[in-house]
Amino acid sequence: MEYTTLGDTGTTVSKLCFGTWRFGKESDGTVETDREEAHELLDACWEHGINFIDTANVYGDPNGKSERWIGEWLEDRGHHREDLVLASKVYFPFNGRGEPGPNDSGLGRKHIRAQIEGTLERLGTDYLDLYYIHRWDENTPIRETMQTLTELVREGKVHYLGASSMAAWKLTKALWTSDVEGLERFDVTQPMFNAADTDDVSDYLEVCADQDVAVCPYSPLAGGFLTGKYDRAEDGSVEAPDGSRGSLDEMFGDYYATEQAWDVLETVESVAGEVDATPAQVSLRWLMEQDRFTCVPIVGARTPDQLEENVGAVDLELSDDQFERIDEARDADADGYR
Repeated sequence: MEYTTLGDTGTTVSKLCFGTWRFGKESDGTVETDREEAHELLDACWEHGINFIDTANVYGDPNGKSERWIGEWLEDRGHHREDLVLASKVYFPFNGRGEPGPNDSGLGRKHIRAQIEGTLERLGTDYLDLYYIHRWDENTPIRETMQTLTELVREGKVHYLGASSMAAWKLTKALWTSDVEGLERFDVTQPMFNAADTDDVSDYLEVCADQDVAVCPYSPLAGGFLTGKYDRAEDGSVEAPDGSRGSLDEMFGDYYATEQAWDVLETVESVAGEVDATPAQVSLRWLMEQDRFTCVPIVGARTPDQLEENVGAVDLELSDDQFERIDEARDADADGYR
């Protein structure tokens, strides 16, 4: 495993982060990753040297199963807490007891204070390494949110702050508020960012590069599209294997399999053939090699074998030409982010 400094912090993380959003998640009455499978995946992370684990209070809701199972794994295996970098999130409706009440969501002081205590209890730890706001709260002044998060840092309950999906101007506003008010600022962001993504995130990434904010993108393989397991039918639709996200999600084709995405996948597969790797490994390496900001993809493997494939991306090295070909397929007018 390779390691990198997480943006402008003093903490070192593996070049891949493991995402646990599938832990306890139910789809059509079936749990995608049960407790035993979750622990097997965490064991595989440990064996491969992945020390960066991402979760959220609402993952595996009800009762925060994802956080709870991670805490149980730490206790069962006897691993030292200091060997892991744990990240969780706050925003969405959640109280861990049942139907959320009027103050059981958002980024107000009351909700954040309640949620950090629940998260720490479920994880079985005294502190989080990284605490994300899961979304932007339109109903709470960002000053209140940053003040409350700053209190958590100064109390030692949180080391660093992160921000998940939001517009570039909102991230800028939050950073400006922290600087002007003398508060802790966001050190890490978690946008959706991958080689096939057609949404324009250049402004957002410009802010991250300028402000030395690390980027930990979710959906780095575009929901599995960039693994190459999907074929394109003559009518342009997606031919999806049974049980894959493409076969279960009616919006998969519209969201991931765009004309541009197929062009990107073709280029990724070409590069994969040149470097004797899989499309997934090339796609992850393309993210890791962004050099204007720290970029640590969050992988959500379903099995230890898939995780092992993902980890194989660490040993790859793309040439400038290969990197730029993927960049150009992604956007013919792009200057690239490398």
